[in-house]
Amino acid sequence: MTDLERQLRGYSLATVDINYWRPDHPSLLQQFSWQLYDLAPQFPELRRFLDHWRHEIEATIHSIRVAHNGLIGPREWRSVDEVLRLH
Repeated sequence: MTDLERQLRGYSLATVDINYWRPDHPSLLQQFSWQLYDLAPQFPELRRFLDHWRHEIEATIHSIRVAHNGLIGPREWRSVDEVLRLH
């Protein structure tokens, strides 16, 4: 599926920051940043990635921060009767 098709199906751009510890450096908090198209608020793509992380990656997650923005959707439209120019 292309990015445009995802947007038309309700997906929006999400930015994910994952803070985690690796077993080889337990005192060092590391960060992984990632952008993807996902469906808010369920975030199925992010959940699929986090399931993979829990089973395949040897790192303990400290915190996850998610930000998203709807890219295509209904917009507000109003009729304008006149335009004022201010210099």
